[in-house]
Amino acid sequence: MFDELSQRFEDAVKGLRGQATISESNIDEALKQVRRALLEADVSLLVVKDFVEEMRRKAIGAEVVRGVSPDQKFIQLVHEQLVVTMGGENAPLARAEQAPTVILMAGLQGAGKTTATAKLGLHLKEQGRKALLVAADVYRPAAIDQLRTLGQQIGVEVFSLGAEAKPEDIAAAGIEKAKAEGFDTVLVDTAGRLQIDTAMMEEMVRIREAVKPDEVLLVVDAMIGQEAAELTRAFHAQVGITGAVLTKLDGDSRGGAALSIRKVSGAPIKFIGTGEKVEALQPFHPERMASRILGMGDVLTLVERATKEVELADVEQMQRKLQEASFDFSDFVKQMRLIKRMGSLGGLMKMIPGMNKIDDGMLKQGEQQLKKIEAMIGSMTEVERRQPELLASQPSRRRRIAAGSGHTAADVDKVLADFQKMRGFMQQLSKGGMPGMPGMGGLPGMGGMPGMGGMPGMPGMGAMPGGSRHGGGQPPRAPKPKKNRKGFGAL
Repeated sequence: MFDELSQRFEDAVKGLRGQATISESNIDEALKQVRRALLEADVSLLVVKDFVEEMRRKAIGAEVVRGVSPDQKFIQLVHEQLVVTMGGENAPLARAEQAPTVILMAGLQGAGKTTATAKLGLHLKEQGRKALLVAADVYRPAAIDQLRTLGQQIGVEVFSLGAEAKPEDIAAAGIEKAKAEGFDTVLVDTAGRLQIDTAMMEEMVRIREAVKPDEVLLVVDAMIGQEAAELTRAFHAQVGITGAVLTKLDGDSRGGAALSIRKVSGAPIKFIGTGEKVEALQPFHPERMASRILGMGDVLTLVERATKEVELADVEQMQRKLQEASFDFSDFVKQMRLIKRMGSLGGLMKMIPGMNKIDDGMLKQGEQQLKKIEAMIGSMTEVERRQPELLASQPSRRRRIAAGSGHTAADVDKVLADFQKMRGFMQQLSKGGMPGMPGMGGLPGMGGMPGMGGMPGMPGMGAMPGGSRHGGGQPPRAPKPKKNRKGFGAL
């Protein structure tokens, strides 16, 4: 989502390259580019003005230490100002001294409020809290049914009095149920409107008075850009928000909402939605988001996602298989499914520093290739998955797999050849001291992704930079590890 903004910030830095210092004469053009970048990202005009003026104040006269060029210093200053603009640090949810903690969800219709309520319920459940979802949206058709369905999906109870009761009465009854049955958190899903109106605000005020919430979270669609500032201002003035949930950050939004909300309301963004799946919600960290905007990646979030999805026993088993070169197609499918659970391939790759410039078309091609590979593996017998060597020695098996998966024998040959190369390489990597992220077994199968140099690619992804370009035929044997002078596997 921040690709254009990242490119604009990079353009702003170009004029400072080769300069000896940051001065008034050379900072003007850089700040013009920053201003243009923020305006094109649909950031509120007031926020843009304050951002640029603060950048000017910090940049002029900034000390550039030896070994740090003016453009690097400028990037540092931009990063620091982005962090300040977005709130400085992660703001956790409030927790009432006496249970239950009450969280009121507010926002416009279409912002993803009901889904965000369920996502937050799942997040709290994973934190060990017992949450109750209260369906107080009595206007939108099927809103109550939607929340019930999501609640069943995540294993969190949903309370409702139906569409005929008043929203404030439903919310109050939900609180009483929570007190009686030992729920420590209540999430109240309220009705949205197509636009801000008096009736909507009055209803929100009545609900707030009825339940005395510890948090009022405004759910904001990241796609609305600069309008987020006005929406936040209106809700905060009449209802009083304590934080925001920014949804649809995986879409084509330009990022303006993320940079406007805190400055306008003073209330922090607490969570961001990064996909349609109910698991796609994560706490908002301004420093990590600033790094992503500037193309520096977000390794901490990537590691957190990986850690959340795997078990320690799986990590140890995978590491052992890599060292013994017994990593098979069944293991490979597990790894692919792990990556899918963590998010889109493109989204994950762009969290890795230096990977933000990967062509989206190439990433899409890579995801399509993974689907083809999974189809081929699905056409294998259990024995063939565990013993890929059988396929190397018996062309008839490869022809059967090709027919069963809807691909050609050459496609299967290529997948097998790349897999064998990858397995040999990953054996070297696991012994050579380049550990992977939790559960990813030294990142098996991720070598050869765009930008990863000459590493062997994922099976079937040989046409991508760094991948194998074996054109089919009899698959070669896995390469024997080469030793360098220190005895480590050659990388």
